[in-house]
Amino acid sequence: MNNIIFDFIGGKTGDWKVLKTTTLIGDSLPNVTHIDKMQSSFINRFEGTWSLKGVISSLRYTEKEENEKLKAKQPDLGRKKATYAAFIPIKKNEAWWNLAQDERRKIMENQSKHIQHGMKYLPAIARQLFHSRDIDEPFDFLTWFEFAPEDEPAFNELLGIMRQSEEWKYVEREIDIRMVRM
Repeated sequence: MNNIIFDFIGGKTGDWKVLKTTTLIGDSLPNVTHIDKMQSSFINRFEGTWSLKGVISSLRYTEKEENEKLKAKQPDLGRKKATYAAFIPIKKNEAWWNLAQDERRKIMENQSKHIQHGMKYLPAIARQLFHSRDIDEPFDFLTWFEFAPEDEPAFNELLGIMRQSEEWKYVEREIDIRMVRM
């Protein structure tokens, strides 16, 4: 499933109805009422207000044991009861990217405990990370989460933990878009 390209198209139509958009830091995106997430290509053809591309790629900061635990516990997207979603595009600052990969890993896991915290909320919350930095997009990462309505408080708790971490000090742009499946 690596190197599959997806388009996230914000506009007036789509499978996901936008309930709320919150710009936490940096420039916002134009407001939209719906988002479509679809497997795509690098061709820039879309009908909407905006489009963001991301690539499912190899996990870059996980170690083998963590990866195996994630695979065992991580549910697939598209579960019938997971009618809520959050789309969170993130851009980190140059200070982050000037660190060596092992330094970024230490911040993510030794200090921020990114994977450890996330594991506590599986399988209630499904997620997929899309890489965008290497394809010259305005965000570095696009994160897509799906969960049942009753799991939204747990999802909010997880975001609160992550946003208080050392890692988030490097975020220069973040938008949180909440949706419901149509």
